Amino acid sequence: MASIAGRLNRLGHFSRVMILPLLLMSTSAFAAEVDGKQLTAIWGIPFAGILLSIALCPLLTPQFWHHHFGKVAAFWALLFLVPFAIKFGASAAGAAFVHALLAEYIPFVILLTALFAVSGGIYIKGNLHGSPLLNTSILAIGAVAASFMGTTGASMLFIRPLIRANDNRQHKMHVFVFFIFIVSNAGGSLTPLGDPPLFLGFLKGVDFFWTVRYIFPETLFMVGSLLAIFYVMDSYYYHKREEVKSFDPTPDSKGIGFDGSANFILLGCIMGLVLMSGIWKPGVDFNVFGTDVGLQGMVRDMGLIAVTIISIKITADSVYEANQFSWAPMQEVAKLFAGIFLTIIPVIAMLRAGIDGPFGAIVASVTRADGSPSPLAYFWATGALSSFLDNAPTYLVFFNLAGGDAQTLMTTHATTLAAISAGAVFMGANSYIGNAPNLMVKAVVEDRGVKMPSFFGYIAWAVCILIPLFIVMGWVWFR
Repeated sequence: MASIAGRLNRLGHFSRVMILPLLLMSTSAFAAEVDGKQLTAIWGIPFAGILLSIALCPLLTPQFWHHHFGKVAAFWALLFLVPFAIKFGASAAGAAFVHALLAEYIPFVILLTALFAVSGGIYIKGNLHGSPLLNTSILAIGAVAASFMGTTGASMLFIRPLIRANDNRQHKMHVFVFFIFIVSNAGGSLTPLGDPPLFLGFLKGVDFFWTVRYIFPETLFMVGSLLAIFYVMDSYYYHKREEVKSFDPTPDSKGIGFDGSANFILLGCIMGLVLMSGIWKPGVDFNVFGTDVGLQGMVRDMGLIAVTIISIKITADSVYEANQFSWAPMQEVAKLFAGIFLTIIPVIAMLRAGIDGPFGAIVASVTRADGSPSPLAYFWATGALSSFLDNAPTYLVFFNLAGGDAQTLMTTHATTLAAISAGAVFMGANSYIGNAPNLMVKAVVEDRGVKMPSFFGYIAWAVCILIPLFIVMGWVWFR
């Protein structure tokens, strides 16, 4: 009975996560996309508001934020949607609303939920001891895995054993900050399965193995440098006499193994479904209130939902209990990113407007005097915006700005495409909201009682460690 109740409870939490985007679709209406040329920078206030809320509320009003972050996200979303509907009409607002949900948010949250549930159903047995060598090894393995199972899947699979391995250490915040840098971001740079921006490029015609050929040196430099810096820092803390507690909360066990190993097959199914949606082109589209939804995308999303339900049903309660699995981190990400994906609508539209839009200065900055693209400028512009906007639509903006033709970008302007790809993937690590796994890792770690840096505290870590590496990368590969 307890097992059945546990599964029903998990399915209930899953349904609450999945019902959110469906409830958000209750608006009727719907015509064209937002024309960024008709907007002014003031339309970016709701987006700035939700970013500041994520940054400041956990510090200033932690209790209020813990209980009401979903309402805060809804407030900022409505602060955009209601004035937009009044000024441009319900039809235009509805079209933008539904497009953001069907084309971006719903596939996004379904994929994250599937990866979160399936990886949470795998328990790595054994009491690992968080020495500098072991921690560095886990980060390195996670980085490799991220390019093949996605940064979200790798993050959710490896974060729990890393937490257990370091549960008897006093100074461990840096372990999880570097985990976000390496596993949740830099590690996903080699294939379209690794990070959403590269998957969007794949859908636009970029070859599956193009990124391996063209940004492997940058990835090796970034991951290798971060692992070396981490090893030195972790060694310093580890060898301090007061560092390791005499009592280890996790009991020792014989060997390392896996419980819930059937979920590895389901992880393979997720990878196959994502890859299928990029390769299979049936040419069948359904127009839903002005937004075209391809059959391949519908099959992928329904398959991911099925995989999630199967994982919940076949995974023993003991595995979830051992992982201290909770839906709370996924619910937080789903609610916050619902607000982000809606309030980002006018910001992305203004960027798409190009030189004639409110952000024309940003667009002009990536073009040389002779009219050719500047790879270094694309690297920093894509990266700077990917640090605070979602890196997937930001990648698309600059991909289209650079011409939007995959064949030309892969050949004549290969350095520019590499700069866009590297900026979107690597600099998504600059803030908690640059890439979805960042916020998920933070939520999981804090759910286990480990203190993480504040929003601005994390940015300070990124400025001190990542920005110098980006400067070197830009100078060596993109100037």
